[in-house]
Parts: sequence; structure tokens; C-alpha cells
Amino acid sequence: MTEANGKVVHYSDVPAQVFGDEAPGTTIRWLIDNKHDGAPVYALRLIEVAPGGHTPRHSHPYEHENFVIEGQGRVLLGDEWYDLKSGDAVLVPGDMQHTYENTGDVPFMFLCGIPVANENR
Repeated sequence: MTEANGKVVHYSDVPAQVFGDEAPGTTIRWLIDNKHDGAPVYALRLIEVAPGGHTPRHSHPYEHENFVIEGQGRVLLGDEWYDLKSGDAVLVPGDMQHTYENTGDVPFMFLCGIPVANENR
């Protein structure tokens, strides 16, 4: 349900978009954004990485914050790997090379917040 003053939605009701060949086994759900919800400052996404999958290795000029919901994996920040599990939070500074990998046998799911001005990236 979306209202003029807010939104309540279960993540499974938001369509999952496939990243493509550069990120096998990875989907993204735009839970809250400016385009659909009028959120003027920040967008919230849910990333799901299947066992053996990974996100694209990339960088961009803006920071983003992540919170691991379930599963286990690892994140590359610059040239250093960090193991992750449910409950971990990650700050990725702007312009830092990064990627996430699922190292477990269940889906690796994490929230990802970014500035709205960068929704199309």
C-alpha cells in the first residue's frame, strides 16, 4: 500500500529485477524510491544473491550503506575481503571498488541504501 504520506509493502510484492550476465544469481528489488514512491532523498533496495552468485565488481561516486538480513557472504572493499553474516552492516564509501559474493548454501540477502539522485545506476 502506498499513501501520499508513506508506504507499507512486503518485499516479496516488489518485482525482482535480474542484474544480468555481470552478476549471476543476483536480483534487486527497489523497495522505496523516488520514481514510484516520491522519496526525495534516499532509495532503499533489497539485493538477493543465490548460492555461488555475486554482484558486479564496480565503483561509483556516491556512498551506500548495506545491512545483511540473511545468509552469509563476503564483500570486497577496495582490495580487502570481509566475511559477512546476518546482522552485519557495511559502509561503502564513494569511488571504492566493491562486490558482494554469496559464500553459503542459502540466499544471501541485504538491504542497500543509496541517494535518490543515483537511482538509475
